[in-house]
Amino acid sequence: RIPSMRSLTAEEYVEAFKAFLEHSTEHQCMDEFNKEQMPTIVAGGVTRLCHLLSHKAEHASLLLGGFPGRSEQDLKMIRILQAVHPGVSIDNEIVEPNPQHVAAYKELVNQSPDLQNVSFIWHQLTSLEYEQQVKEKGTHKKFDFIHMIQMLYRVEDIPSTIKFFHSCLDHHGKLLIIILSDSSGWASLWRKHRDCLPATDRGHYVTCSGITAALRALGVRHRVYELPSAWDITACFVEGDAAGGRMMDFLTGTKDFLGTAPAALRRRLQRALCQPECSSTSDGRVIFSNNLSMIVAES
Repeated sequence: RIPSMRSLTAEEYVEAFKAFLEHSTEHQCMDEFNKEQMPTIVAGGVTRLCHLLSHKAEHASLLLGGFPGRSEQDLKMIRILQAVHPGVSIDNEIVEPNPQHVAAYKELVNQSPDLQNVSFIWHQLTSLEYEQQVKEKGTHKKFDFIHMIQMLYRVEDIPSTIKFFHSCLDHHGKLLIIILSDSSGWASLWRKHRDCLPATDRGHYVTCSGITAALRALGVRHRVYELPSAWDITACFVEGDAAGGRMMDFLTGTKDFLGTAPAALRRRLQRALCQPECSSTSDGRVIFSNNLSMIVAES
């Protein structure tokens, strides 16, 4: 008897995500953005902030949970802030509901002796729980830099969430939202082949245009940077390939999708993944478009 399809647990998601990361250029793409664009993004407003506060300069940043492995990107951003503003204290708050991700981040911080003048405050909460807590306590702390990396897919009310966190920005503050691009294979898959995806994947199918529409409705000035990213999904078509199985689990949000999905659904999804608007073929490899949009919103 074939077991029934079910959603991934938090632990299973971490494993599936690792398989995705190992075969995609997601982190390399973010590294490139950090190197090329981040120093300019965090320079202007914080320089003015440092100027205003003289020697008591402090830079507050709020990092919202989104996906495992994100903590490495967070620390890279902190190091960029340190390089652009040497000697400035950084007050870093993290909002992340998954206890595993919080523990992994704390461990990474413990292994990073170079993080001088950085204090960490951990909130094991969803973004909505954090928002409710702030409103209940009436402690509306202001931040110079807030980032949401790949986390808005799991938020109930996206415009309301953006509005709240934008209101947490200090004067000259920046909100960085990293989300899948409209040119990505994901966007096409969600738009044209949504019926191929099992009902177990309970996220929002949102891409850059959905976020920029929300920002425009709020009257928020923003800029979009498009970054190409690729994901080698060849193993997803190899019978019995363990990494391919985990990547299909990540793609569908389903535990052992290849083993539990009806054969017709499996074939339909594999066909959809090979469509030119989703993937290209190079030297026998199937390369899925994982293009990202980096949206920088002004306070």
